Amino acid sequence: MPIPVVCAVITDVAGRVLLAQRPAHKHLGLKWEFPGGKVEPGETPAAALLREIREELGCDLVLGRALPRFTHDYGAVVIEMIPFLATLAPGSPPPHPHEHVALVWAEPAVLPRYDLAPADIPVLAML
Repeated sequence: MPIPVVCAVITDVAGRVLLAQRPAHKHLGLKWEFPGGKVEPGETPAAALLREIREELGCDLVLGRALPRFTHDYGAVVIEMIPFLATLAPGSPPPHPHEHVALVWAEPAVLPRYDLAPADIPVLAML
């Protein structure tokens, strides 16, 4: 049974996309990702994403449409990735890396240049 994982493709008013860099000591250390995390039992994907972004980045989102779900096999674990389009909520503080080592707002055209986590690469093709 795949583990449900949500991620946010957060865009700013200039159309840039937020990427977050994973800590070196974690699984996929120093890879870049669309921020998010695991869906807890009894939680909807949307609620999980809003919670994870508050915990990881200290900001609030307005969720747009969900992108197509897909599974990714990391070998030791299989995840079901549930991506959402999102923007910062009006009045939200700017994202701050509470759990990541870096954040970057990147133009969509340069996103493929980042060393993305393998499960985040299919999301790029949906943008």
